[in-house]
Amino acid sequence: MNPHVNIVVLVDAVGALSDQTLHNGNLSLVDDGSFGSRGQGTTELCTVVMPGQVVQWTAIAIDVQTTAEISAITFLPPGGTGATGGVGGAGAERAPAWEAQDGGHENLDLKVWEGIVPAHLVRGVPYRYRLEVQMHEGRDSVLHIDTPALMCA
Repeated sequence: MNPHVNIVVLVDAVGALSDQTLHNGNLSLVDDGSFGSRGQGTTELCTVVMPGQVVQWTAIAIDVQTTAEISAITFLPPGGTGATGGVGGAGAERAPAWEAQDGGHENLDLKVWEGIVPAHLVRGVPYRYRLEVQMHEGRDSVLHIDTPALMCA
């Protein structure tokens, strides 16, 4: 088992800002996990992980003249949506409770978000998360999706 799983968030910032959505082909997620993740290349990526693995998310804009970075990752309550805050924040409704997070850190000029998969996750249950992406600046520059998930093997 690889101790890290990398999730790359490919963003068409021009398309997303024009359409005001990360759907419609404006965003795709891929991972390098070794446990058969589902939905590679879509917004429905379900990354299969093991407790103790470090998960790292990195956003990459497909147009070199635009910027895109992850502004927040929030795990949603089971069966619901609408949780707020960042990875590892407090909140009785959110799961999983990440261990040792401090948001993102700088790595080779890319903003990387990471967390350690906790041991208490139920195997086979997808834990959906809200992925917020910041593109440029301004009123409508942050968009989100609630469709990706992590799931313990």
